[in-house]
Amino acid sequence: MNAEVKAGFASTGTHERAAACALSVIVPVYNEEESVPHLCARLFATLDSLGKTFELICVDDGSRDGSLGALKAIAASRPELKIVSFRRNCGQTAAMMAGIDHARGDIIVTIDADLQNDPDDIPALLAKLDEGYDVVSGWRKDRQDAAIRRNFVSRVANRVISRISGVALHDYGCTLKAYRRDVIKDVRLYGEMHRFIPIYAAWMGARVHEMPVRHHARKFGKSKYGLERVAKVILDLIVVKFLDRYLVKPIYVFGGFGLISLAISGLTCLLMVWLKLVDSISMVQTPLPILAAMTFLVGVLSLLMGILAEMIVRTYFESSGRRSYSVRETVNFRDR
Repeated sequence: MNAEVKAGFASTGTHERAAACALSVIVPVYNEEESVPHLCARLFATLDSLGKTFELICVDDGSRDGSLGALKAIAASRPELKIVSFRRNCGQTAAMMAGIDHARGDIIVTIDADLQNDPDDIPALLAKLDEGYDVVSGWRKDRQDAAIRRNFVSRVANRVISRISGVALHDYGCTLKAYRRDVIKDVRLYGEMHRFIPIYAAWMGARVHEMPVRHHARKFGKSKYGLERVAKVILDLIVVKFLDRYLVKPIYVFGGFGLISLAISGLTCLLMVWLKLVDSISMVQTPLPILAAMTFLVGVLSLLMGILAEMIVRTYFESSGRRSYSVRETVNFRDR
C-alpha cells in the first residue's frame, strides 16, 4: 500500500458515526483485493470534504481473494468503514440489498468497487438531490468498455427496459446512483433487480433524474459480467413489470388468459359443428377435439390459479401490515 493510499485513511476525527448519519455509501465487493485500498482512499477523500456525517458500507460478496482482509485493515483506522461479509457469493443484488438494510443515512449512494465509477462524482449527485429529486442515476456517457460485448448490448438493453418500464434512462447498469432513503426503504431486491431501483422509485412517485458521470477503464482484475446476464435482466424485467401492474390484482393476468383459452375452446367447438353440418367432416378426423379439450382445461386452471393468487396477495398484505398505496406526505393530520 503506497503512501498516498495510506494518507487517505488518516481519520480526521470529524466524521465519527452517530446513531444516524447524513450519508451512507454502499460498495458491493467481490474479488477486488487490488482495487479496495485505492477505492477507499478516494472515497474517504471525497466524503471527508463534504462536511457531512457519513458511513461507508462495503459488502464482501463471498470474495475468494484478500478483499475482506484489505477491508478489515482499513476499518481498523477508519471507524466510518463498516463491513458486511457474506458466507458465500450471493450476487450484486443481494450485496446491494444487504447494504441498504444496514444503512442508516438519510441519503444512500451506491458505487462499484472496481474504480470504473469515479468517487469525485458523488458531490454532483448530492447537489442534484438538493434540487428536489429523489433519485439521481449516473449515465456513463463516455463508457470505457468493450464496444460490442458491453457497450452495444447495454444500449440495446437500456432501450428495451426504458420502453417496457416507461422510465427513460440511458444507463440502467450504472451502479453510481444516489437515493433518498424514504423512496427505497421498502424495496426488496432479488435476482438482478438492483438496476431497476429507479423504476421502482418512479412507479412510487419519486422524481428521477439522470446525469452524465465519468467512467474509467478497469485497472485491476477482470469484469464479473457476461452476456448471460442479458437473459437474466430480461426475465427480471418481466417480473418487475408484472409486480407493478398486477401485484394487487393478479386475477387480471390469470383470469384474462383463462378467458382467452375458454373462448378459443368455444370457437373450436363451433368450428367442429360447422365442419360436421356444412362439409360433413367428422370431428374425429381433425385435431380439433384435442385442441378444444386442452384450451378448456387451461382456461379453467388459469381461472383457479387467479383466484388462488388473489387469496395469497390478500394474505400477504394483511399479514405484513402493508398497504396497496404509498403516501408521500400528509398535511394538518394530528398524530393518532
